[in-house]
Amino acid sequence: MAPESPAPPPVPPRPPAAPARRLLPLVLPAIAVGVVCALILLGVSLLAEQFQDVLWKTLPDTLGVGRFSSLWMVVMLTATGLAVGLVLRTVPGHGGPDPATTGLVDAPMRPGIVPGLLLVTVLALAGGVSLGPENPITAANIALAFWLGRRFAPGAPGELWVALAAAGTIGALFGTPVAAALILSEVLASQPGPGAFWDRLFAPLAAGTAGALTMSLIAHPSFDLSLPAYDGPHWGDLLSALLIASAGALLGLLAVYAFPVAHRVFTALRHPVLALTAGGLVLGLLGALGGHLTLFKGLDEVKELAGDPDGWSAGEFAGMAVVKTAALVIAAACGFRGGRIFPAVFVGVSLGLCAHALVEAVPAALAVSCAVLGVLLAVTRQGWVSLFTAAVLVSDASVLPLLCAATLPAWLLVTGRAQMQLDGDGKSLR
Repeated sequence: MAPESPAPPPVPPRPPAAPARRLLPLVLPAIAVGVVCALILLGVSLLAEQFQDVLWKTLPDTLGVGRFSSLWMVVMLTATGLAVGLVLRTVPGHGGPDPATTGLVDAPMRPGIVPGLLLVTVLALAGGVSLGPENPITAANIALAFWLGRRFAPGAPGELWVALAAAGTIGALFGTPVAAALILSEVLASQPGPGAFWDRLFAPLAAGTAGALTMSLIAHPSFDLSLPAYDGPHWGDLLSALLIASAGALLGLLAVYAFPVAHRVFTALRHPVLALTAGGLVLGLLGALGGHLTLFKGLDEVKELAGDPDGWSAGEFAGMAVVKTAALVIAAACGFRGGRIFPAVFVGVSLGLCAHALVEAVPAALAVSCAVLGVLLAVTRQGWVSLFTAAVLVSDASVLPLLCAATLPAWLLVTGRAQMQLDGDGKSLR
């Protein structure tokens, strides 16, 4: 008698969809949160730009010092570290937890910490620190949205306000709600809850759309580097994509493994003011070594690099990639508040242009997008946002198949390894 075939495994139950009457009331709060998040980001960015002009144009011109002379870079970054340290020492909450232990979307902090956090963010952005605004602005918006939401709508779950603020801020940062949806899809996948996936994403997507539209209508952000057009995939391009993305992942991992070491060195100084001043000094020396393009968050600087991809040698591109990697590690480890996405993009662009300069047959658009992909995978450990960012830099859909292929070896290199985030004991998360 023939043995009975095993019973098929049970199909997991599909989460019940939420009725429209439960989703519609979320639209107006989501839009309001998204708009406010974008306005806060825009206000901080504009204030930092105005202060940056004073520090790097008006002041050195008045003193008769070269705007980006080695001396001025060292003095300015050291002074920025000292100023940020003194502010963090005096403001309520001291700017929140150690930034080395925080990610892009974290639990809400007390609203009283927000003013000091935004102040030191403006100082760091204007002073030339190699960090972006994404982490502190997202943290500030989450804190405010959570506090106001719990006060005026106490029946709504707290997680809703966190998701709305995160989506609104990320949508505004990238100028599109797609980035917010991709990042939150990874968060929601790791935090199962009631309702279908798109029901849970409905309100955050509305907030991300509102944030993106607000920013686009006011500031018109663009990530397109206007590199020479990519003429379509070829067999040789596949090998190039795999190798360049893997090289970017390895460079990013170098930063990841150097991060806890640098953090221990600055923590050993015991006093945050001293640690930030020393960190600022090191950043100034790195700026003097790599040139002024390796300062600041890197978004405007990558456009200058991409505007003349043949204007530097392969060695110069490689040097800028290494210096910016070191600056990212130092800035994030010594206590400056800031995000790592935009500096990592600069590292990837420099590395990609280095590859193009070494082998001219490798298209610049392909090299840049694959290098950015690899670096971001290692630094952020978020696959969707890495793929999305790499793609929007070149605005060419024909690169997407090669980027998806390049994701595979790069992800194999980074998965299961240390992350660029520490736990309370100073050890890397995995």
